[in-house]
Amino acid sequence: MARIVVTEYISLDGVIEAPGGTEDYKHVNWAMEFDRGPEGQEFKDEETRSSDALLLGRITYEEFAKAWPTMEGEYADKFNSMPKYVVSSTLEEPAWTNTTVLEGDPVEEASKLREGPGGDIVVHGSSQLAQPLFEHDLVDELRLMLYPVVLGSGKRLFGDAEVKKRWRLTDSRTVGDGVVILAYQPAA
Repeated sequence: MARIVVTEYISLDGVIEAPGGTEDYKHVNWAMEFDRGPEGQEFKDEETRSSDALLLGRITYEEFAKAWPTMEGEYADKFNSMPKYVVSSTLEEPAWTNTTVLEGDPVEEASKLREGPGGDIVVHGSSQLAQPLFEHDLVDELRLMLYPVVLGSGKRLFGDAEVKKRWRLTDSRTVGDGVVILAYQPAA
């Protein structure tokens, strides 16, 4: 059985919007203002190495699909070759290699992926996708890089979710410029 892992860059006030993207957001690239240091880089490197597939919302997918195919190196090779699943009702012909468009209900599609063979299916960003995955108990691990900044506005990881869920902290460490890495699994 595969695992769904949600990984996010997040501000102190819960914003995950455009931490390093090109979106039309007044604080775009806010996470890039911080040095996460070698330990923070190794955390992201290991996360990439252990990923077996990507599960993305359309907006995040389009940002990734613009950037990764033009990059070179171990991690670009990994991202470009691994299976990618994008939840979208509008994307018809994805150009990024090994992409499958999931047009059905995101919860049902993610459930099918999770029930299949494999390791980590990683969701980067994709707040509109992540929220229903959390609500339906489909997230096996949540990884956060908490940045010491308050942004005031922007997309939040949990939005206005009304479902209470308990999580168990499995890892925490501070890296670089005060960036805190947190890993959680659902509490039993």
